[in-house]
Amino acid sequence: QVQLVESGGGLVQAGGSLRLSCAASGSIFSINAMGWYRQAPGKQRELVATITLGINTQYADSVKGRFTISRDSAKNTVYLQMNSLKPEDTAVYYCNAAGLTRYPPPIPYDAWGQGTQVTVSS
Repeated sequence: QVQLVESGGGLVQAGGSLRLSCAASGSIFSINAMGWYRQAPGKQRELVATITLGINTQYADSVKGRFTISRDSAKNTVYLQMNSLKPEDTAVYYCNAAGLTRYPPPIPYDAWGQGTQVTVSS
């Protein structure tokens, strides 16, 4: 089992900043990629940003230049620094991690956190 715990959401005015954190724990052998997704009311969940083991990053066009994803591999933690927030960034943000568990033999996992609410007021 792999568990993800997110923190750092909240209410912020437009133009402000927030930093989300997501810590992975459990029977982790490897984390190949971690990422952030978001789901606004009435909309499908969408990719925000991902980062691989090799520190390659990918961003949604809507957040490029405003959001930065990073990871601390020693702590199994991923961060999302969100600057210049806009009301349209309002959503529940979910952390995702994919890799291999410790169980012999190692088996793939694709884990999700419980989500953290980000609300940006205009």
